[in-house]
Amino acid sequence: MINLVRKEDIVQLATRLMKNQDNIRNIGIVAHIDHGKTTMTDSLIAAAGLISQELAGKMCFMDFYELEQQRGITINASNISLVHEYENQDYLVNVIDTPGHVDFGGDVIRAMRAVDGVILVVDSVEGVMPQTETVLRQALREYVKPVLFINKVDRLVNELKLNEQQMQERFIKTINDVNRLIKNNAPEQFKQEWLVNVEKGSVVFGSGFHKWAISVPRMKKTGITFKDVYLYCKEGKQKELCNKAPLHVAILEMVINHLPNPKKAQQYRIPIIWKGDLESQAGKSMLECDINGPFAMMITDVNIDPHAGDIATGRIYSGTIRKGMKVKAIGMQKEVTVQQVAIYMGPDRVAIEEVSAGNIAAIIGLKEAYAGETVASEDILPFESFKTSVEPVITVSIEAKSTKDLPKLIEVIKQITKEDPNVVATINQETGEHLVSGMGELHLEVVQYRIENDHKVPIQVSPPIVVYKETVTAKSKEVESKSPNKHNKLYITVEPIEKNVLDKMIEEKLEGKIRLKDKEIVDKMVECGLDKDTAKRVWCIHNNCLLVDMTRGIQALHEIKELVIQGFIDAMNEGPLAKEKCMGVMVKLNDAVLHEDAIHRGPAQMLPTVTKGIYAAMLYANPILLEPKQLLTINVPEAFMGAVSRELGSRRTQIIEMRQEGDSAIIVGKAPVKELIGFSAAIRGATQGRAIWTGEYAGYEPLPRELQQKVIAEVRKRKGLDAEPKKPEDFLEK
Repeated sequence: MINLVRKEDIVQLATRLMKNQDNIRNIGIVAHIDHGKTTMTDSLIAAAGLISQELAGKMCFMDFYELEQQRGITINASNISLVHEYENQDYLVNVIDTPGHVDFGGDVIRAMRAVDGVILVVDSVEGVMPQTETVLRQALREYVKPVLFINKVDRLVNELKLNEQQMQERFIKTINDVNRLIKNNAPEQFKQEWLVNVEKGSVVFGSGFHKWAISVPRMKKTGITFKDVYLYCKEGKQKELCNKAPLHVAILEMVINHLPNPKKAQQYRIPIIWKGDLESQAGKSMLECDINGPFAMMITDVNIDPHAGDIATGRIYSGTIRKGMKVKAIGMQKEVTVQQVAIYMGPDRVAIEEVSAGNIAAIIGLKEAYAGETVASEDILPFESFKTSVEPVITVSIEAKSTKDLPKLIEVIKQITKEDPNVVATINQETGEHLVSGMGELHLEVVQYRIENDHKVPIQVSPPIVVYKETVTAKSKEVESKSPNKHNKLYITVEPIEKNVLDKMIEEKLEGKIRLKDKEIVDKMVECGLDKDTAKRVWCIHNNCLLVDMTRGIQALHEIKELVIQGFIDAMNEGPLAKEKCMGVMVKLNDAVLHEDAIHRGPAQMLPTVTKGIYAAMLYANPILLEPKQLLTINVPEAFMGAVSRELGSRRTQIIEMRQEGDSAIIVGKAPVKELIGFSAAIRGATQGRAIWTGEYAGYEPLPRELQQKVIAEVRKRKGLDAEPKKPEDFLEK
């Protein structure tokens, strides 16, 4: 029997263990929605003595946010530090429980930077689902090692009525599916080593709700076999099974034996997530996870406490952070004093004296902190940004019901975008309304709930608007763009960026001006597939569009370079078709005729020359709108297959796959985000609530040709523009 322990005692123990890096494990719990992450985590928390065994599996301790309890899903990634004993040694296990819903995938991506290993939880009935693949891919991309927990095993026996043989066949299928994903996505040197293996114990089978679990090494120790598991489930004796094979024992044994400690993990992770000089003092210190080296930390999460202000949580890769210490926020070029150092215990933040390398810590005192910021005791190269190609695709307009609440609303939206970088907020200058973009309808509902309930600001919200992108499909003719004073001329062409180059650019998240010394970015562009000569001539990357200087020997070009870049950025932020952002456009400046007197080529002359020239060239290059798509996976009883197909057909969905699994049908299709507004209610109605469905961001694709004009006119009308886009000639000075 595990006795309840005071939180303060656990914190004391955790603090003592922080310097013993061999016995630290930083782990994430990842899974598809409703596969049982938070339920399983309850058993680990109960085993540490923070909650009672009876409550574990029902309490969902890590879902402490009110909306999470109401909806029964995880919305925020939450941290807890637990102390466990294994083979007479104490271990500190820092756990991040992550969301499974696709709308909150940004939390998973950020959490992966802080951990070294993950427990991938898979529902034994549903098997590997789309979000399972997504979260596993995200972990492997960050060089995070996976182990596997096959959950809800009792359902195979009690609901699907499988026999012992069929139950094991299900397990083999799930393990093979997971290993196929690992083989395809793991870093080259770990493709074999990281495969999950039943014999070695990196796979555990169990039930988070009933709190039992077994692995092959545990079977050898306890004498329990798969046949026993089958009989215990069939005879309803899962409580007995829990006493003989408690879940936390099998899971912790797997975590301690198969997931790396920070010292081991940082040797192969640091060269991937930090591109500085590994031979420097900071580089060596991070590779060795040296607690006495210079301090270096990456912020992976920001929360705002009404009393304490910004709380930045992140992984410490080197050195030790103490209260009162001065550190540099590298991105903001600011020196700040740390007011408090803390660790998270689920809903509570507990202040402690210091936290050393290899641990996850919360620090207070970094004003204007943001996820992705590098904090260090000396100037170092910042850590690589989070690897993700996912972006907000759906927007609502938010207004305060009362004008007196407007200043508070501005503050609240600013706070929410800081806490959740996947929420993007802009102000429509013409109407004064706030446009808030998110990953899906649920994501925006959560934002609305937080504004109204957490911050008590009554708001009006518009129906959802879909975010389109503009691109070109052909190479334009060369356009001569004259400045308003007719003294300067720019010669511009545009063309589409090749699809394979664009896909890699999106993945690499390349962005910003490129200077001569930025050799790394040039090398990355060559890796993406751009030819070396073009890559060297790129002046700026913005919204996955390129500005390339193809001119030769033009006097004074360097004096207008910044203005050309600014004009390019302005044009790529609001394209000529419908003032939507551009994507995949390569703008080439081929030649320029400039007035010799700088006063005649200032911002008022050059900015409109650049933007109008780009717009005209784009309109000569067959411009089109791109629409965001989602990959849908729908699991439904066979009887409702026709109803689901009809519903999908009416929403322009391209069916990719249909397959039978038992008495269920699984339909996979690609649907436009616009057509999915209101889909939840429609699919529930069509299947009497029997369909389980999930969507996953699937990038942008061309809007069908027959819808182009109609949608362009709709978007322009919404923005208060003329229904018809301008002609190329309208942008060129006569």
